[in-house]
Formats: sequence, C-alpha cells, structure tokens
Amino acid sequence: MYKFNGIGSNMSNLFMLSDAKSRSISAENFTGEKGKGGMATEGTGMQCARDLGQGWKVSPYFILEAGKTVEIAAIDGPGVINHIWTTVNSRLVILRIYWDGSETPSVEVPIGDFFCNPFDTHYQISSLAVCCNPNKSLNCYWDMPFKKSCRMTVENLDDKGYYFYYQVDYSLTEVPDDAAYFHAQFRRRNPLPYKDIYTILDGVTGKGQFVGTYMTWGVNNNGWWGEGEVKFYIDGDDEFPTICGTGTEDYFGGAYNFDVNGKYTEYTTPYSGMPTVTRPDGLYSANQRFGLYRWHINDPIRFETDLRVTIQALGWRSGGRYLPRQDDISSVAYWYQTLPSAKFPKLPDRDYLEII
Repeated sequence: MYKFNGIGSNMSNLFMLSDAKSRSISAENFTGEKGKGGMATEGTGMQCARDLGQGWKVSPYFILEAGKTVEIAAIDGPGVINHIWTTVNSRLVILRIYWDGSETPSVEVPIGDFFCNPFDTHYQISSLAVCCNPNKSLNCYWDMPFKKSCRMTVENLDDKGYYFYYQVDYSLTEVPDDAAYFHAQFRRRNPLPYKDIYTILDGVTGKGQFVGTYMTWGVNNNGWWGEGEVKFYIDGDDEFPTICGTGTEDYFGGAYNFDVNGKYTEYTTPYSGMPTVTRPDGLYSANQRFGLYRWHINDPIRFETDLRVTIQALGWRSGGRYLPRQDDISSVAYWYQTLPSAKFPKLPDRDYLEII
C-alpha cells in the first residue's frame, strides 16, 4: 500500500497527515529557510515600500540581466518540488535543473516552452501539469522528487533584462528508493529537411516513464500539416516501434484536423490541448503556428532500458498522396528516469532558438 509522504498529493489523500515540511523560495526568501520570508530591507520594491518598511513587499522580484546566469534555488534534500511559478515566457531564457549534485542538467529548456507558452502573446492553458493564466502567469505542477539536492538556474541569452518574478514551492520529506527523477529536454528543427523524421527524444538510457510532450509547429506549406504518426521505440526497438499512433491531431487528443466548420479550433483540457493557433495577418505575420500539449499522466509510456520518440511531418499533395513537410518544429519531452541520465544534445544558439 502506498503511504503518503508529500509526493503525489492529490484530492484523494489531502486529508492524510504527513511529516513533510512545506517550504518556498522566491525573491522574498531566496533560501527558502523557515521563518525567513519577507525580511528584506533592500530590493526592487524598496522605493514603493519606503513609507512602510520591512515586511511590506520590499523584494518581490529580481532583475535577470542580459547575458547572466542566476541560481534561483539551491535545496538540500530529501524533498520534492511541488510547484513552480514565474511570469517570464521568453524562449531566450533557459531553465536548468540539476538533481543530487549532478554536473549536467536533467532539465534544460527555454522557460517559455517548459510552460507551454513561448510566444509573445499569452495563451490560456488549463491542464493538470501546466496552467497558464492571465496575464503570463506560468505554473508547473509536475512533482519532482530528489534525494540529496536540487539546484535550479536561469540563463538570459537575450540582450535585455527581465523582471524575474518566481516562486518554487517544495516539501522536505522522505523520498522512496524507487522514486525516479524528472527530466525535460528541448529540440528544434527549422526547417525539417525533406523526408526527415522529427525526433522528440532519443539517447535515453535507464528505467523510467515518458509523461508528456509539448510542441510548437510553424507551417511552411499550404494545407493540413498533421498526418504524421507519433512513434515510441521502447527497450531495443529498432526499425519498428512498439507504440505507433495514427496521426498528429489524434496523439494530441483531437481528430480530423482540429477542424470545426472550416476553422482550426483551440482547446485546453486536463491531459491534452491545442491552446495556440496564430493566424497570418496578411502583412508581417506570414505563417500559421500552433502550440500543442499531451500529458501521459494516466497512461505513462514505461521503459526498462531505453526510449526513443519520433513524429512524422506529413501533409497532402496532388493525387491523394502524402507530402513530407519541411516545417519549423520544436518540442519539449517530459519524462522520469533513474540517474545518471545521458548528456543532452547541445542546446541551439540564440538565433536558432528565436521564433521568427
């Protein structure tokens, strides 16, 4: 029988008592120490609080300067991250998370993509794992257990600074020996070469489960773009996968091109959605772009030794034939696995990251 210990809490066990200790890191308590919140006497709100003094929102955020990397959390375990909040959705700010003293990150993703909202315009997302609320309030609810330590950094590749509002809510608690570690990895191909298969995730070694996909898709041809199949190659699968879907829109919980009365229809649900549809304006905004998510919360893809995930980019051409498309595709793969994990591919540079 699973014993509640601060990991995986939900409505069905909220009434259970626990020895977990609730903590939170923000610009009002950079260390998360007990009884140390709101103590700042200097900070970005100091001028606003000049008539009120200490305890009156003196340090609500910090400025993430251009070209700088800042450590936003350093936590000694065991424990579990329960919630992360920020208001920065830039693709040019990179979020990295390191578990148990590892020198290589288990999470390395542009922060906007991590929260499924890398576009300049805010898009509402109402899902279990990620919620994006007015205006550019980005929330992540993936449980992230660690046994020894957690370290989070943000790197600003932009040539401007950001007001960095953030909060990392966590529990100090026992972590089961068989708890896996949260991972997230970003990839992009722009454009995808003709007849190439887009790789969402590859090079994973260890035991774990795949739990989610977020994708942005910029189309470079007319017509429908989502005939491609999503495939999961599990534990030594070579040419053919164990799991093969029937189409892009099917994988993301939709059907028949997301087309209702001749129009792409946005939706956001607990487990899947297409919250983002950007439409050409006839002048400078020339391409359609889409943002889609699929969470494998009730149906994780489990693997024992290795995992590879791919998606085809297919549309239609004359004669009822498939068209291998050359679109602008990017993705975030979310999964849990044992440590150590394989080193990620090198993150694209600033120009290749930019949505243009």
